[in-house]
Amino acid sequence: MARLKYYGHATFYIEGKNVKCLIDPFLTGNPWNIGKPEDFTELDYIFVTHAHGDHLGDAVEISKRTKAPIVSIYEVCQYCQQKGAENIHPMHIGGSYQFPFGKVKLVSATHGSSVIEDNQVKTLGCPCGVVIEVEGKKVYHAGDTGLTADMELLGKYDEIDVALIPIGGNFTMDIDDAVIAVELIKPKVVIPMHYKTWPLIEADPEEFKKRVEEKGFKAVVVNPGEEYEF
Repeated sequence: MARLKYYGHATFYIEGKNVKCLIDPFLTGNPWNIGKPEDFTELDYIFVTHAHGDHLGDAVEISKRTKAPIVSIYEVCQYCQQKGAENIHPMHIGGSYQFPFGKVKLVSATHGSSVIEDNQVKTLGCPCGVVIEVEGKKVYHAGDTGLTADMELLGKYDEIDVALIPIGGNFTMDIDDAVIAVELIKPKVVIPMHYKTWPLIEADPEEFKKRVEEKGFKAVVVNPGEEYEF
């Protein structure tokens, strides 16, 4: 059985028999203040959905220390390499790769992907979501995204076991659109994320859970700092 731990915002740690990985490691400066980069001493992979600071986060620092490859869009990986990350695995939307622990596929997300350096905005490719296979179970991390018709393809062909879906609105889907997304994706269980980090993305995960269950799907609210086995 695999498990995940929620560090608040969009940051998750996932562990299976053959893999330990982080997704969107926003730890330093994360208002939830659940963990620190130095907490991670053994790590196999770091997945990054896009370049915004609240998702790229501490990826480079953690990768340099643990030697865990950063897996992301090509442009984000190149940027991380320029910043000192020795190990990268660049991919792109629609691409999949069979890692030793399971298959990984990058899927579309509707958002942006940039960093600010020297008072200039630098665009780094496009955002993505990621489907990660752990112990035969498929975990879909949507990244930052609005509602998109492509989600229906996940529901038809990917048989998602656990979906990690943003609900906070303003920068991503709100609860209304997130419920529709669940109807399209049809996961066995959905866990809300990307809410309450700041006032702009205030949303009630229990309201989301209630509305998802009214549609006949299972939702679990994993509070920051808590774990979930699947």
